[in-house]
Amino acid sequence: MPEPFVVEIWGQPAGVVLKEGNAFRFHAFTRPFFELEGHQFSTPGQARLAAARLQPPRENPAAK
Repeated sequence: MPEPFVVEIWGQPAGVVLKEGNAFRFHAFTRPFFELEGHQFSTPGQARLAAARLQPPRENPAAK
């Protein structure tokens, strides 16, 4: 069985990607990533990019 690939966005876990045949299926851990639940991607990197589009970057309070 292939190893799962944990997807993290801005240091927070978004979900896990599991290889299924020739694709990688996304399983979300939390919002807003439930939108991607069950989606298939060609690579784990594509899954991470899709998840990153759903989570805006956090503001750096030190930058203000």
